[in-house]
Amino acid sequence: MKRKISILLTLVIVVSSALLLAACNQSESTSTTNPVVDVTTSEPAADVLICGVTNFEPMNYKDENGDWIGFDTEFAQLVAKKLGMEARFQEIEWGNKYLELDAGSISCIWNGFTANSLDEGIRRSDKVDFSYSYMLNQQCVVVKALDVDDYTSTETLAGKKAVAEKGSAGEAAATEIVGEGATVLGVTAQVNAFTELKSGASDFAVVDILLAQKLVGKGDYADLAIADIELDSELYAIAFKKGSSLTAKVNEVILELEKSGELQELAEKYHLENSLKVNQDPID
Repeated sequence: MKRKISILLTLVIVVSSALLLAACNQSESTSTTNPVVDVTTSEPAADVLICGVTNFEPMNYKDENGDWIGFDTEFAQLVAKKLGMEARFQEIEWGNKYLELDAGSISCIWNGFTANSLDEGIRRSDKVDFSYSYMLNQQCVVVKALDVDDYTSTETLAGKKAVAEKGSAGEAAATEIVGEGATVLGVTAQVNAFTELKSGASDFAVVDILLAQKLVGKGDYADLAIADIELDSELYAIAFKKGSSLTAKVNEVILELEKSGELQELAEKYHLENSLKVNQDPID
């Protein structure tokens, strides 16, 4: 009888220890994976700048170790450091960028974000507050290299199948190109548009030219080419919630980094010196 009681007590101790260990591990996991959100407000902590990004070389992308690098990545890190904050990067689906920002899961959208564009007919500047613009860009048309001579103007693309990132300036441009009633295939990231183009699911893709110049005609995309079709110029800026105090603070640091030459040095590192241009004019 005593032996049975002893065995039973041992089992109780073992089970209790296992439950306690699991609870501790759960607590540690929670504090590690979500240490940057204030549980009382569901907003990012004051000393952490959570940047919403997508895989977009050369702005934000991962190195061989899985760490975020790129012009916008290092730009955000420089700004955060000046503000006494820590920059962290949260990969998002571009089509959900406003939802992520409004929900407080990110502090800003810092990912080669075209500021002077429309989303479903609404100016982006009506949806968010933008920092000073800091880089020039434009959308471009990418086609299969074998077909590049067939596409010389937007008129030659009429009636063709287009692909672009959902919610992007590229999607807006593609929709305008194909015309009313035509459907633009939407993908979750710009690089995925190249995959759809290569597979034959679309005839052309519309993406940021900075991305296309970095990838098209090389490696996995050696069989693609940038068509000689010029689209409207664009401005990159950082997006914050309407009324955010971060906008003015970040603007001050942008001017500081421009004056010190650090921004120019960073642009040269990523071969973007010809696109870098800080402009304090309001974005419409």
